[in-house]
Amino acid sequence: MKSPRKIAGIVIGIIIVCGIAGALAIHATSSKSKNARIVATTYGIVQITNRLKLPLVGVPTTANKMPARYKNVKHIGSPMSPSAEKIASTHPTTVYAVSVLKDQFGKSFKQQHIKPHFLSLQSVANLKSTLTQMGNQYDRKSEAKSAVSEINQAETKAKNRAAGKTKPRVLVLMGLPGAGYMICTNKSYVGDLVRLAGGNNVFSSKTQSYVQPSDEAIAKAKPQVILRLEHAMPTMVTEQFNTEFKQQSFWKQTPAVQQKRVYDLQEPNFDATANMHAAKALGLVSNWLYPAK
Repeated sequence: MKSPRKIAGIVIGIIIVCGIAGALAIHATSSKSKNARIVATTYGIVQITNRLKLPLVGVPTTANKMPARYKNVKHIGSPMSPSAEKIASTHPTTVYAVSVLKDQFGKSFKQQHIKPHFLSLQSVANLKSTLTQMGNQYDRKSEAKSAVSEINQAETKAKNRAAGKTKPRVLVLMGLPGAGYMICTNKSYVGDLVRLAGGNNVFSSKTQSYVQPSDEAIAKAKPQVILRLEHAMPTMVTEQFNTEFKQQSFWKQTPAVQQKRVYDLQEPNFDATANMHAAKALGLVSNWLYPAK
């Protein structure tokens, strides 16, 4: 039988070894964060990295105001057509893009040996998962936990607001500059906000985020609330929507128009994909669906 002194020595040794291993693990994670050369190809991703206090070597060219920490970071082109050459010149370790724009990364990126990491941001759950994963990967667990907690609080508040009430029928439209609009289903980001806020999206799908509009189907659905997403060139899209609603008589027959429950959704609070304004966006949708009496 080993003496108490020997046992104590073994235990202390194990503690020391574990402590060293833990310290090395923390150092490795911290070093990974410091040595990361990250490129964000959309403004939504920029918001996520900014919330996690991550450094970037490349940001998208956009009209949106860049966070102060990225003021002098290289611009790599618009989210719809980023430059593979400019991205390659930053010598990135990771290039983040959104899955809905996957088709934009073609031959030129293969030639530059760039393999983007595509983030799915089509729902609030996707956003929370992305925050948690990146928080773990880059030693930003505290920042990620804070961001997720903020969103969870907004979800709880929206759920309580809708509790025991009849779900309003909601139509979600996404304006396309110079090309009319599409209908957003439950699979779209704004459609997910409607679900979380306790609304009934009048157009649902198992696979598609957007579907072609049908005057007859819209009139038949009799939406009580209409949300119009104008995330790109909002001035032009708002004018398009206003013209459409005046010229097409069926709109006047919808309960939403008759009751003046048509709302315009614009950046920075709303976008086609989830961003760090999700908590505020959910709060707004919740208030529109269940206005205080």
